[in-house]
Amino acid sequence: MIQLTIIRIEGYGQWTLTLGSDRETQLQMLQARIYHDVQRLFSERDSIVFFNRFDEYFAITNGLDADDHLHIQRELTKLYDNMLMSMTIGAGKTAFEANLNAYRTRKEGRRMLDGNARIFGNVHPQADVAQIMHIDIDSSAKVGNRLSPYELTVLIMKIYSRLAEEFLKHNSLAFFLGGDNIMVISNGMTKEQVDEVLKSVTAGNDIKLNCGIGIGKTGRRAAEAATKALDTIRDLREEGKIQTIYEIQCP
Repeated sequence: MIQLTIIRIEGYGQWTLTLGSDRETQLQMLQARIYHDVQRLFSERDSIVFFNRFDEYFAITNGLDADDHLHIQRELTKLYDNMLMSMTIGAGKTAFEANLNAYRTRKEGRRMLDGNARIFGNVHPQADVAQIMHIDIDSSAKVGNRLSPYELTVLIMKIYSRLAEEFLKHNSLAFFLGGDNIMVISNGMTKEQVDEVLKSVTAGNDIKLNCGIGIGKTGRRAAEAATKALDTIRDLREEGKIQTIYEIQCP
């Protein structure tokens, strides 16, 4: 089982209108700072955070209890006292199930704590497995030699969109990290299923994808293992061994 926490900036759209029309540069800088602080506070507790939208984030929070969430929310309130941030906790056998449970909990208004803390749902001590995939484009530098920077971005966005759609069919959630890197919260998927998705997305073009799979008790440890697995694929290639999917499980 995996536990997800959805962090949301409340009333963000209406608040941005108060900044006037010349607000976009301010918002871009503010969003970067918020993401930095949200990621920092959760990573200090062995979690990892992904952008869903610029006003909403998904964190894998296996092992975090009510006090951890409350502490993080208070720290964010100190940093951004003019913003209201909420957290909604959900768990499930897959990432999509955890997302749905968080959504339903929030919709029903089931608060975990009383008072001013806007934290919904309940923590799940049995959530002790996170499976993450780290995917990149094989030899993306070579692809970039024949495409302009913007054309390369369009290609990567197309691949990301296809991956997100295909992985959602397996109840997995994909997030773009920047560059040519994508991470997928993929609890419950087998390597065979992953291989089918990668082949489906790249069918009919000359793009190849590498996929490192990491399994750990927490989100940060699983992401670390996934990146190590991706690095291993590159190391094997230098030795003349071609392997597009590699899995590492944390002890």
